Amino acid sequence: MTGAIRRTYTPVMDFKWPRLVYKEECLREGMQIEDAGISVDDKVRLLDALSDTGLTHIVVGSFVSPRYTPQMARIDEIVQRFTPRPGVTYTALLVNEKAVERAKPYSPPLTIEAARPVLSYHLCDVFTRRNFNRSQNTEIARWPVVVSEAKERGATEAGIGVAAAWGSNFVGGFTLAQRMEVLEAGYRMWDEAGVPVTSVSLIDPMAWCAPHQVEEQIVAIKDRWPEISRFYLHLHDARGMALLSAYAAMRVLEPEDTIELDGTIGGIGGCPYCGTGRATGMMPTEDAMHLFADLGIETGVDLDRLIDCVWMLEEILGRPTYGHVSKAGPRPDQRAAWFDPNMPFVETLEEARHFKLGPSVYEGQIHPWREPIRSDQRPDTFA
Repeated sequence: MTGAIRRTYTPVMDFKWPRLVYKEECLREGMQIEDAGISVDDKVRLLDALSDTGLTHIVVGSFVSPRYTPQMARIDEIVQRFTPRPGVTYTALLVNEKAVERAKPYSPPLTIEAARPVLSYHLCDVFTRRNFNRSQNTEIARWPVVVSEAKERGATEAGIGVAAAWGSNFVGGFTLAQRMEVLEAGYRMWDEAGVPVTSVSLIDPMAWCAPHQVEEQIVAIKDRWPEISRFYLHLHDARGMALLSAYAAMRVLEPEDTIELDGTIGGIGGCPYCGTGRATGMMPTEDAMHLFADLGIETGVDLDRLIDCVWMLEEILGRPTYGHVSKAGPRPDQRAAWFDPNMPFVETLEEARHFKLGPSVYEGQIHPWREPIRSDQRPDTFA
């Protein structure tokens, strides 16, 4: 077998994962694509429940014009009414200085993060015009201003980034070469200004990410700039690739690296300007936390409480959400959680909730077996 590549496998529990920073975006990214009529009471109720799950970073909304995002029109009320929990960082999307000024009266409980200066560029001119009412040329023209302001503030590190990184619903896919060209230009400008580049942001608003392409991109960045150690991935899930892509990125990063990921309970979310509406989605937080636990990554999140939050969200929205663990439950890997071999048919999503609610949810379903199920693998079922 000439030319064969020998591959080695590192057991998951021996793998050294990068440092993980996870932001829960349901109240911001999720709610911005949902009905603007969802009540403040419901949003506060959900935010308080999320605060009790062990999540350490929750984005509560965005301070933006209700003309463009009517779902955020009552963000002030939400911030005033929710109950902050110790150990949880609460932030909001602040897109400009006006938004920062609006948020300042609510800090604390909000943390107004010092923004790392970033030179970022949208590969899709159509999308940036639709979403931000500006062109690619406008973005590039502002780069010198960003650098100048960063130097005036005494910035000691900076970032580079690319948005619509892997493709656009309006103009098609983008290549590794196109992404690297943008990142090279940003890096070069910071280098000439004497500001070290330590982070990269890869933004995927239209859900074009795929695990092999994300892995390829991360490896290319690490090979080109070994000093870059912080990677921010905002991945959408319209094609079911967000969590797979995040895992691919984690596999090729080093333990001294940091990966920042965004997700939402239920996998809701999306931008009204990208063309796929609520189908755009994000990685479901409950599915991500289930995976991280399996990988041996300690998050401190109580998955049972997180599932309660998903069910609360579904009740608020009046429809099922897109995650999986909230529907089928975590894998029953402990004997006490194994399913009853003699349970009847289980067909509906409501009946599948027996993993948490018990047998009452499937009571009365079809039970076709003439005799009880008996197996040497389950001697506990023998009478």
